[in-house]
Formats: sequence, structure tokens, C-alpha cells
Amino acid sequence: MKPLRLSVRTKLTALYGGAFLIVGLALLIVNYLLVSSTLPDTTAFASDAAGLAVQRAYPLDTTTILPVERAQATQLVATSITEYRSDVLSTLLWQSLVALAIAGALAVLLGWLMASRVLRPLHAITSTARKLEVENLDRRIDLDGPDDELKELADTFDGMLDRLAVSFDSQKRFVANASHELRTPLAVQRTLVEVAMADPDASPEVRKLGEHLIYTNERSERMIEGLLVLARSDRGLAARGPVRLDEVAATVIRSASAIAEEAGVTVESRLRPRTVSGDPVLLERLVTNLVHNAITYNHQGGWVHVDIGADPALVVRNTGPRVPLDAVPALFEPFRRLSGDRTGDSRNAGLGLSIVRSIAKAHGGTAGAEPGGRGGGLVVRVRLP
Repeated sequence: MKPLRLSVRTKLTALYGGAFLIVGLALLIVNYLLVSSTLPDTTAFASDAAGLAVQRAYPLDTTTILPVERAQATQLVATSITEYRSDVLSTLLWQSLVALAIAGALAVLLGWLMASRVLRPLHAITSTARKLEVENLDRRIDLDGPDDELKELADTFDGMLDRLAVSFDSQKRFVANASHELRTPLAVQRTLVEVAMADPDASPEVRKLGEHLIYTNERSERMIEGLLVLARSDRGLAARGPVRLDEVAATVIRSASAIAEEAGVTVESRLRPRTVSGDPVLLERLVTNLVHNAITYNHQGGWVHVDIGADPALVVRNTGPRVPLDAVPALFEPFRRLSGDRTGDSRNAGLGLSIVRSIAKAHGGTAGAEPGGRGGGLVVRVRLP
């Protein structure tokens, strides 16, 4: 059974109301004891009052009538005093309990309002934290009020946001610089190799080595590009806009037709209109990775089906090697691929699905997969808000 979860406001209200009721109950007991001690003692008061009454009633007879009449009068007065004390204390007790109940209800109501006022700065902190994203790290709480613990918490939170903003800006500059610094040497190396291979006097060994170097160069370019896209999507979105996901998928499928034809794979699609809010470049990369992966990890005569609907937004199915169920989560980790056929293609670095999940997460969505069933392969589902 799931334990009852109480809010801080409810706990503070219960604390305020409970403290008031405890103090009120203590005051009631003290008041009861004081009134009880103030009321006349039954035995002494009854004896004195009865003796005085009898003496006034029979002033001439103090030997025979007085003792008898005094005993009867004492019993009568004692009974009356006992009933009087009982009525007074009972009335006091019940009236005090009713007053305590009414005051307790008012105390709970005031405690609820006080707790709301006390927790208002925490609500401001929570609201700011929920609205924070990479593209609006400039939000701050800027809590006004006395220099107490809540203001110290808000100022600490603002300081943390300042440090995060500086860190993200530094990361953006690093990724931009790394993109230039890493791609330029690879482009130069590729050009030098191609020039060397274009030499008519180049030996077959040089040409074979050049082809191997170009292949390695292309793979390094794809890996660097994948890492940069992964770093960019992990940072979140710098800007959002409406994107027709079905049109993006149609463009990707058209551009991948040559690759699919070369691999002997048929690409089918069912694209219903779907608009999402996000980065068109990253969303195109998401669809491209899914379609290219489905074509690459397939077999001759296989098929790829791309489906865009309401929920999930994008589903890509493909035939191919069978994928064990317990191995599916590892496919979304960087540089993680299955053994056998899915690692036999060294052109890929194992970043495709990790980039897909990172882009989906940056858009507030999710990405998951499952084995494809009898035809093997994989079924990848991407949900986007």
C-alpha cells in the first residue's frame, strides 16, 4: 500500500493546530482545577452553614433541638453544595470544550493561511525551476523580503543558475570551436589523399592505402559529426518553432532512396500530418538516423516502414538480424552495438540511437525500442509533445 503523502502546507497546518490544541487543553485543565479549588469545600461549608441556620431558627434551645436539627441541616446543605459544585464544574468543562473546539477550528484555518504565506517563496523557487530550460537560463527568483533562511535559499538558487549559465555558454563556445578545429584537419587530410591518388604515377599500393585512408577519414568525419550533434542535443534547444514532422520524414525518405536501393531494402511510409515544436535540424537528424539505421542493419529483400501518427509521433520498423530483448537498452548508449551482424559494419560508431534519444529528450519526448518479432530487426518508437 502506497504511504500517504502530505504536503508541507498540510504538515505545518497540523503542527500549528496541534500546538494550539495542546496549549488550549492545558489551559482548560488549569482553569478547571482553579475553579474547583475556589468553590467551597462541601463538608466544612455545610457544617458551618447548617449550624448558623439552626442557631438563628432556635435561639433559645441549644441543648435538645440544636444537635438534631444541625445534623439534618448539614446533610441537606452538603447535598446542595455537592450538586452545585457538580453543575458548575460540568458547565465549565463543556463550555470550555466547545470554546476550545471553535478556537481550534479557527487556529487550523489561520494555520493554513499562515503556512501558505510562509511557503510562498518556496512556490516561487519551484515555479522558476520548472520553467528553466537551456534557452532561458536568464530567469531568476530575486526574492524580496527579510534576510532570513528562505531568502538565503533563493539567493543560493540564483547563484547556482548564474554558474550554470556560464557553464552552458562555455560549452556552446567549446562545441563551436571543436566543430571547426576537428573538421578542418580531416578535410585537409582527405584532400591530400585524393591528390596523391590522382597522381598517374601512383603505385597500386599507394592507391590501396589511399582508399583505406579515405574510408577511415569518412568514418572519423561521421563520428565527429555524431558527437557534435549529441553534444548539441544534450545541451537542449536554443530555439523552438513549429516543425511538420511528416514533411521532414518525407524529405529524409527521398534522400535515402539511393542507399535503400543499393542495399536491396524497400522503404514504405505512412505519414499523417503532425506538427511538433522544436529544432528542424535536430528533428531531421533524428529521422535520418532512424531511417539510415533501419536500412544499414537490414538484409537483401528486407523492408523499412516509417509511420507518423498522433502518439507515438514516429515509429520506424525494419527487418534484419534478430535483436535479443535484454540487449535493446544498450543500443541507446553511445558506442554500444550488438555483437555479430550489427557490429560487423565498421562504418558506424554506434551513436545513431543515442543521438535519437538525446534529441527526443531535448524536445521533451522519449525514445524506446523493442525487437521486431518474426522478421527480426527493431521497432523504434519516438514520442514528441
